[in-house]
Amino acid sequence: MRDLNETRSKRFAMRLLWSLVILQVAYIGTCMEQLDILYEWKQLDYQWPSEEARNTALASGAFIPGNGMPMGIERHRDRLFITVPRWRHGVPASLTYINLNDNSTKSPALIPYPNWAAHDMNNGKPTIVSPFRVRADKCNRLWVLDNGKIGNLENDTVKYPPAILIYDLLTDTLLRNYVFPDDQVKEESGYANIAIEDIDCEDTYAYAGDLGKPGIVVYSWKKNESWRITHHYFHPDPLACDFSVKGHNFSWTDALFGLSLSAPNADNYSTLYFHPMASYNEFAVSTEYLRNQTVAEANFNAFKLLGSRGPNAQSSASFVDPKTGVLFYSLVNLNAVACWRTTNKEYLMKNQGRIYMDDEKMIYPTDIKVDYEENLWVLSNRMPIWMYGKLDPNDVSFRVFSAPVLNAISHTACDITPRSDILDKFVNKIKNVTIDIAAKVKPNHSSALASPVSLLTLTISLLCFVSVY
Repeated sequence: MRDLNETRSKRFAMRLLWSLVILQVAYIGTCMEQLDILYEWKQLDYQWPSEEARNTALASGAFIPGNGMPMGIERHRDRLFITVPRWRHGVPASLTYINLNDNSTKSPALIPYPNWAAHDMNNGKPTIVSPFRVRADKCNRLWVLDNGKIGNLENDTVKYPPAILIYDLLTDTLLRNYVFPDDQVKEESGYANIAIEDIDCEDTYAYAGDLGKPGIVVYSWKKNESWRITHHYFHPDPLACDFSVKGHNFSWTDALFGLSLSAPNADNYSTLYFHPMASYNEFAVSTEYLRNQTVAEANFNAFKLLGSRGPNAQSSASFVDPKTGVLFYSLVNLNAVACWRTTNKEYLMKNQGRIYMDDEKMIYPTDIKVDYEENLWVLSNRMPIWMYGKLDPNDVSFRVFSAPVLNAISHTACDITPRSDILDKFVNKIKNVTIDIAAKVKPNHSSALASPVSLLTLTISLLCFVSVY
């Protein structure tokens, strides 16, 4: 009888162990879901002046709900800005916002910024044509990089010169509309991303990346002029042009894409981290060189190769949190958001962490920002499916994720907590899980479980810790 009880206890212990393994693996998996979904849409709609205005736009084709694709986000105080480029016709407003204080719905209507008039195309070129991404600076200005193209994915593309529009966010008035000079716009040019160096509000610099004809246009607020800089690091890698997202295989040759600025150094220069989209590598250059075209082109070696994100790890948008020094970036093939501490001496795969990874909710992360209250924001939009297939109007396609930066990087390679404290976090949390399970086990099984449960807890804690570091 004693042998029978021992056999039963061992069998029970083994079954519980397998359950515990599944539970612990699931717990570890949550380390890659450290963002909350705040907003989500099946299709985009707008806050119209009236129902009649909406019906008129639908009837005329000025509004085609399935043609709207959110591309960029930015948070300023109680507003979350969302760009909707005019890739296809039927987009009535391409720069919008939602009110963060309105908690009545997770799928709010988009409000045109600064008003409907700025997007009116009835009399030709609107004030705002087709911005991809925007940036709010510390001086309460909104920098809008306007690509200038309507109907990129259609046969009758309309092209206007790209421009940077700067708005006063306190009054919502247009401060400047700087049109790029002809010699800085090439036939294949496509301006999709902008970074703002706002160390001095009166001496601010904007860096606009050209993904079509590789280059950076640097704009000086003080001088109200710009210059174009080229470098072979801006070009796509021919070995990284193949993409695969949710069953859609395609080739993109997008050049310079991700642009993100560090906090300034003692000499008031930032580091610009950058990468082409068709690339596995990350690069960097000091803005000391970019602020002067002659200096930049005479110092070829000022541009540095940092390292690789690894195979299948092409990235679109990126952003550096100036407080923690963490570089956040998308992994579009992997449906993930990752990170790297810029204080780390090496840009290696083992030093990079995963913030969020999900093959349904995070399909194609398209923009990343950190606001001035230390919150991380991410937008996903399923763009390859929209471009090469068809989105299901009954399924959620667009999502906005957010979390405090410190929460997002917790338990990853980017965690700024001392390493001994991180290990304590893992062990204590996993102990709590196992204690809860053990408390439900009958007393006569406790001795049989004590050793294996303790061993499993320690093993998985160490494995999780090693996988992070």
